[in-house]
Amino acid sequence: MAAYDPHVAETGTIHIRRLGPHDAELARTTFVVMAEVFGETHAPLSDAYVAALLARPDFWGFAATHAGRVVGGLTAHVLMMTAHEGAEVFLYDIAVAPDQQRRGIGRQLVDALRREASSQGISTMFVPADDDDTHALRFYAALGGKPSKVTLFEFSSPLSACNIPHRAVSARDGGDK
Repeated sequence: MAAYDPHVAETGTIHIRRLGPHDAELARTTFVVMAEVFGETHAPLSDAYVAALLARPDFWGFAATHAGRVVGGLTAHVLMMTAHEGAEVFLYDIAVAPDQQRRGIGRQLVDALRREASSQGISTMFVPADDDDTHALRFYAALGGKPSKVTLFEFSSPLSACNIPHRAVSARDGGDK
């Protein structure tokens, strides 16, 4: 069996590649495919933005290709812990083109992420899933994920728009005034 290469994994005709600093065009295409799968509008990303993103060691992106076409992607973030010296991986987004779903591509993307995490000594990965997204819930359970009861709060507007007065908080006052 060949050793795991964290940059490219091939399973049948699907190629899974961890995106790096020299993969700007592949990354840009992968992000567009993912946005389209989610039905999101997407603005073109500048070369500088994509380069900065791919240069970050705490951002991990993976592309799945078939016959030269991007058919899926995954993005994740490495989070440094404070309770112990170590990190966990937060799987942020995973998407597979509708005509390629139910062929194991999502599983291959998650497996590549887990292998990459393991190769860096990271043993914990977590992913949020909406309670009403039964497809995602079944998918993560089939991969061996264990659900946790969590309520996720989303803040999408600036602090000043929430009618909360803004003031500078110093470390000295603890921010509780």
